[in-house]
Amino acid sequence: MGNINVGRVILGGLLAGLVINIGESVLNLFVVAQGMDQALKARNLPPVGGGAIAGFVLLAFLLGIATVLLYAAIRPRFGPGAGTAAMAGLAVWFFAYLYKGVGQDLMGFFPAGLTILTLVWGLVEILAGALAGGWLYEEE
Repeated sequence: MGNINVGRVILGGLLAGLVINIGESVLNLFVVAQGMDQALKARNLPPVGGGAIAGFVLLAFLLGIATVLLYAAIRPRFGPGAGTAAMAGLAVWFFAYLYKGVGQDLMGFFPAGLTILTLVWGLVEILAGALAGGWLYEEE
């Protein structure tokens, strides 16, 4: 049981963040663009602009790093590999996607269909990111 390889956490986390950012770009530019615009207009909110997009991109990279850090932390207990990376991804999805998404749905912020679609999409992208980042991670 060695120390966490911080360099590999960052490297794997950046790869995971890239996967998440690509997934979010496809989701928001093509899959839910019209529904999101309608939901924002219905609440008298402006479309998501450059500053917010830059913030989301940065947060996705930080989320990727956090996911790989969690993978590195649980790896000694569960062993290296895809199963452990998927567990880390699932935990991050619960706290970063599901909790927020259900909370917004309970408040009626977005239509339920839009929320469900983004939650399922998020599960796929975070699992893909966790697997990619975990693949790059190795102990010192």
